Amino acid sequence: MAPTRRAVLAAAAGGVAGAAALGGAVRRRTRRTVPPTVSGDGDARIGFVGDVMLGRNVNDRWSGGADSQSDADPAGVWGSTLDSLQSLDGLFLNLEGCLSTRGERRPDRTYYFRADPAWAIPALDAAGTAYASLANNHLLDYGPVALGDTVDHLTDAGIAHAGAGNDRAAATEPAVATVGDLDVGVVAFTDQSRSYGAGPGRPGTAWTPLDPRNPVTRERVGGALRQVSRRDPDLVVASLHWGPNWEVRPSGTQRRFARWLVDAGVDVVHGHSAHVIQGVEVYRGRPIVYDAGDYVDDYVIKPDLHNDRSVRVELAIEDGRLDRLHVAPVEIVDERVETAAGDVAAWVRDRMRTLSEAFGTTVERDGRGLSIPLATD
Repeated sequence: MAPTRRAVLAAAAGGVAGAAALGGAVRRRTRRTVPPTVSGDGDARIGFVGDVMLGRNVNDRWSGGADSQSDADPAGVWGSTLDSLQSLDGLFLNLEGCLSTRGERRPDRTYYFRADPAWAIPALDAAGTAYASLANNHLLDYGPVALGDTVDHLTDAGIAHAGAGNDRAAATEPAVATVGDLDVGVVAFTDQSRSYGAGPGRPGTAWTPLDPRNPVTRERVGGALRQVSRRDPDLVVASLHWGPNWEVRPSGTQRRFARWLVDAGVDVVHGHSAHVIQGVEVYRGRPIVYDAGDYVDDYVIKPDLHNDRSVRVELAIEDGRLDRLHVAPVEIVDERVETAAGDVAAWVRDRMRTLSEAFGTTVERDGRGLSIPLATD
């Protein structure tokens, strides 16, 4: 009898001994699930984007600040991508910064990101945000008060979130987001800004070294996987804010950790942090999006990296199967995101194709974007 998702997650999270206790359930599960499946036989389309930074100039423009448009609709931050976002069953993103009007700047930081929830929450809601990751290196920029406000505002808005909390237990607790007919479990971790990490009785993020060879990693991430397994979700996502800025390829350690997560029962690895797009690997039928780049920000553009160009990755689930990824090129223009066209879209396609094919990934043209099949015959 094939092991259940709950058994696989529990065994893999328990480490070698746990997997052995199930007689190699992890290996059997990953081989037999071709094409990869979820519970039930429904359809869904789930969007994944990288960093969404709503602070600084973005906040000024859309919140009523000095550079704002007095009659601006908060949904305007999504520009011409709004219709595409609203056509999804749910959007998953990294919220790069806090949602609060309170708190004090943390000392000795170069950049501080904070958005007024009065416009930011309606903006997130307009985009159909189902989940916001909080495990990153800017959530605590304005201290624990603003962190708490962020958690409260997202909770009140019905937006699932994980990756930060009042202590380490709360920060590492998984979330479950409802997307159409699916329950999507999410674990969130970061290896950025260790000083922001939560501890016993100390608010902060779900910081941990993201290396499967590290016993701290296995303990913390394994514990989160055991927790999410008890919820028995239809799909499991790992949202990771990891690696150095401006790198277009993941490190060997990142690749090992991503594959370790898939072996542990994770269905989608959702990476962000580098501020530039990296490639997509398909491992045992599961997508590893190493870095989706930035979806909204006000950052200085590096001409050689084109950090103002990124993607929206859409996971298509058809008849209960993880069928394919659709990769839609986008461009950040004047504190909003726009659908990329022409030479910009061509550049994004070429970059994603080159970086993904390096992993042996099959990449196909799909209109202005790309398509990456997951299912195998």
